[in-house]
This record gives sequence, structure tokens and C-alpha cells, in this order.
Amino acid sequence: MSKPKSVLNHIALYVTDLNTATSFYEKVFELEKIPEPFHDGKHTWFSLGAAGQLHIIQGAVASRRFDKNEHLCFSVPSVDAFVKKLKSENIKFENWAGDAGGITLRVDGVKQVYFTDPDGHWLEVNDAK
Repeated sequence: MSKPKSVLNHIALYVTDLNTATSFYEKVFELEKIPEPFHDGKHTWFSLGAAGQLHIIQGAVASRRFDKNEHLCFSVPSVDAFVKKLKSENIKFENWAGDAGGITLRVDGVKQVYFTDPDGHWLEVNDAK
């Protein structure tokens, strides 16, 4: 496989409340904060390891409902263990079909759940290797 000419640098999410969004991503995904150059109280940057960075940016006027097809996906060792964490944090989740508390099992054996962050951005968590 040849080396790509472009690589993902970062994903930016526009949020209504920086502190709420930062706390959510720290708590749910245990992401590591990294230095951001602006120091203006409107940005939080997280490392996504080799995948790049996640930039949370304060300034959205209101939360909104996004289409589930537009989502960020994080892989975890165990969807079942992650679901227990979501339940302990009272975060509602669903399967792809929208069944509350459901887990999707793809044809390749990968388990998936979907939920939204405080601003309505869809998130998928799966156990793909």
C-alpha cells in the first residue's frame, strides 16, 4: 500500500458551551487535552493519537439535530463495557435503526452504538479492530 498524499490533521466541532463540551469529551472518551495556540478561552484541543486531533470551538448559536450519517466514530476494546459507562453517566444511546438502548451488530461482527454530544453531533462507538 502506498503512502497517502494527504493525512487527516484534525476534526473541528463548533459548540455552544466550551466547558460542557470539553467535559463531555474528557469524561466519555477519556481524551487527552493538548496545547492550543489561541489561549482565548474559545478552544479545547484533544489528541486522537495517530488519527490527528479533535478541536472543540466555542461559538455555535444553538444546539441542533444533525443527521446520524454525519458522525464521528471512536473504536473501543468492548462496546458492552462502553455501554455500561454510558448508562452510568445517564447518556442515552441507540442502535443504527434508532432503537433506544439498542446495539447494532454489523454483518462483519462489529458492534456499534450511537448517541449525541450536548450540541447534537452524532457519535458512533464500535469495537472494530
